[in-house]
Amino acid sequence: MGQVISLPFKLASTTLTFYRGFFHYLFGSGRHSPYLPPSHPSSTVPSYLRPSATAAPTTTNASISSSSWTIPSFTKSPLFYQHTRLHLYSLASAFYLYHKPHYRKGSYKEDIVDNFANVAIPGTGLPLSLFVWNRPLAFGFVCAASPVVSIMAALRLWVKTRGKSSISEEYAIRLLAPDDWFSYWRLNCRIAGMHALLNDNPPGYEMENKWTFLEEGAKRGVPVSPIMDTPAIVVKHKNEEGGMGIYFYKNATEGGDWIIQERIQNGEWVNQHLPDNAPLSTFRVITQSRGAIDVTKECKVEDVTALSCVFRAGRKNAPTDHDSILFDVDVKTGKVLGGTTNAHWYRLGLHECLPGRCPWRSSDHDVTHHPDGNIPVSGAVVPNIREMLHLVETSHQKLCPDVPLVGWDVVLSADEKLPVCLLEVNLSCNFFRGSFDRKVYLDFLEDMAVKMQGMRLVADREGKKFK
Repeated sequence: MGQVISLPFKLASTTLTFYRGFFHYLFGSGRHSPYLPPSHPSSTVPSYLRPSATAAPTTTNASISSSSWTIPSFTKSPLFYQHTRLHLYSLASAFYLYHKPHYRKGSYKEDIVDNFANVAIPGTGLPLSLFVWNRPLAFGFVCAASPVVSIMAALRLWVKTRGKSSISEEYAIRLLAPDDWFSYWRLNCRIAGMHALLNDNPPGYEMENKWTFLEEGAKRGVPVSPIMDTPAIVVKHKNEEGGMGIYFYKNATEGGDWIIQERIQNGEWVNQHLPDNAPLSTFRVITQSRGAIDVTKECKVEDVTALSCVFRAGRKNAPTDHDSILFDVDVKTGKVLGGTTNAHWYRLGLHECLPGRCPWRSSDHDVTHHPDGNIPVSGAVVPNIREMLHLVETSHQKLCPDVPLVGWDVVLSADEKLPVCLLEVNLSCNFFRGSFDRKVYLDFLEDMAVKMQGMRLVADREGKKFK
């Protein structure tokens, strides 16, 4: 009974912390002072964003999971407050970025409108792009939707676990330190947007262009997917006449808009875990570069760390592995762990609001077999995982050491001359629900925030105009 009575007060306290922290970084002292951790003597972090003095410090040598439910007493830990500060700081920074130039679009607003066009909060069917068309609308959505969605998530989990989960703790995690794939993706995007802006778009951000990536990769000895050596190709429909059904594609090697390549085939290990007629199925590996904290300094390979790896096992008859089962991979051993999906975030249309149409949550990495053929996947070991991770770490250092986080699409191919190659990179990347050491990740982002906030304050004082 005591827990029931105290629940509204706990929820109200968490909600108040969200608004106070968000406004602290949006236009309060957190916006106009250096971003410093609570341990720093000059830190201006308010008491409600600091762990209690009795909280046990996070000083274990073991890897700390990216999923909160695996961490005992997470909402009382220093890690929770560290994540909360970074989440609220970056969320507030999105409104600073809103009309400013973005490294791949005219503005940050244009980038989020495009990226949110096919993404919806599960069960709503409404693309999130509808809510970010202007800054006041986006501000209202963040303030109103964040608590509502968080309490819905907490209640749904409580029902799913038949009352075994804590509503107040789950609400605090969803609202203040969210660990779902979408929130990690947006955190990475906001850090990348801020970093590129304040550093005047370092050269590494040019790798977002697929052609630049392939061209520079080949020059710098990175095994990228091969390009056909032909000026152009002609594609004809086998039954059309009269000049119809014929298409001409000029190769990017000759200044055209098209990258012309032979289709890459999955390697033997990958094919063993896929159904017939599956697409090219890649590994998404995320790396972080401490060389990006200060882009004026030389970055060494040791400054780059592979955080996570996910095997995207494509579905039968799908054109690409965007339609896939996401199998987590242990970066230390190469063992394939459980699989899951994030497809429910891409279901659009008002019919998705109907009961039973769209799941609120997907399975929590409990898929062990590929559903198209009941093919066992979990428990298998990715061959030469250490070599794969070393490849992306060295590639990050060679191609874009000045970019904080990079998502690599790695191919294990059937080509004996090029058994492992890199398809492309994503600089506003998401983990595809892969696990990673949360402490390593948050410590890195905290160091990034300290540096970027200092640069932002300098830009404020100088009245810098971004181009």
